[in-house]
Amino acid sequence: MPACNPDLCLTLPDPLPLDSGATLAPVTIAYQQYGELSPERDNVVLIFHALTGDQYVASPHPATGKPGWWDRMVGPGKPIDTNRFCVISTNVIGGCMGSTGPASEGPDGKPYGQRFPVVTIHDMVRAIAGLLDVLGIDKVHAAVGGSMGGMQAMAFASDFPGRAERVLVLASAARQSAQNIAFHEVGRQAIMADANWNGGAYYDGAHPDAGLAVARMAAHITYLSEAGLTEKFGRRLQQRPDGSDGAKSFGFEADFQVESYLRYQGSGFTRRFDANSYLYITRAIDYFDLAETHGGRLADAFAHTSSRFCIVSFDTDWLYTTEESRHIVRALNAAGAPVSFVELSSPYGHDGFLLDTPGLDEVVQGFVS
Repeated sequence: MPACNPDLCLTLPDPLPLDSGATLAPVTIAYQQYGELSPERDNVVLIFHALTGDQYVASPHPATGKPGWWDRMVGPGKPIDTNRFCVISTNVIGGCMGSTGPASEGPDGKPYGQRFPVVTIHDMVRAIAGLLDVLGIDKVHAAVGGSMGGMQAMAFASDFPGRAERVLVLASAARQSAQNIAFHEVGRQAIMADANWNGGAYYDGAHPDAGLAVARMAAHITYLSEAGLTEKFGRRLQQRPDGSDGAKSFGFEADFQVESYLRYQGSGFTRRFDANSYLYITRAIDYFDLAETHGGRLADAFAHTSSRFCIVSFDTDWLYTTEESRHIVRALNAAGAPVSFVELSSPYGHDGFLLDTPGLDEVVQGFVS
């Protein structure tokens, strides 16, 4: 994984206490900045990334060369307008794009691997708040996140009340469901069943890429809708390498276009992500339950926040359903927090927040502005 560019990394001045009771030190946070910080330091839009995202929101990814994962949303004249706002995005701790994670050097100079402590969404947010402290940013204009990023945005509002004027949560939930924990466990077991797993100590040899690819394939299915898959692929057969029309192989090659697509997604993912990070980040998501430390009452998690909220769901998202978003809205209402809610119609399933879903740009621009 790429080393951290020192111009876009900060090491926190103090050790980071973790929810597990462990302490992590030193902690380096890799980040990107788009747009200029105002003299008053009051124009920051803080963007939290999802499970397989990173800090490269609106700039080419150094490992793949592909555009940033939200390039269509962030930039000059775009819904999150960098002519007006200073956008800051970070790589979470436990990640693999420069922030301290399993691939980082431990105290003995060797990669942590499975010696890295388990982290939570709250730990991730605590580290990001520490970055803001070092940058001298007391309050952000908006905190924005989709999926796991939405979990971080809610945790930020709850753990640091008053530090975000606005909080935009897209395609997310206040806790991880049993079904989603189950999907994550399938992915983790695929990684740990790989012959190259070696208990997570694989950095000096072959990586468990086959297992990581399967984990990505299984997860990617949950990001899409049945209607979207049917429209894009149906039961169409894959064209053969010699250019001939698709035909059944009567074997176990990628006969169907959807099979080829998933294999492409899996193999591409291994070129930019670390298998250990996948384990740690999925575990952080599974542990997330915002109400847990508030007596099980979600409204109490928002009792002290002064933020305005906007909650967005997508009608074909079966990973984090509209009902999950309504649960958050009801809790915010009970806490007396100002909140708006919209369900958008999208053919893209959970990925609706990343793609050109009708109405999304207007919602984001209207709320953030």
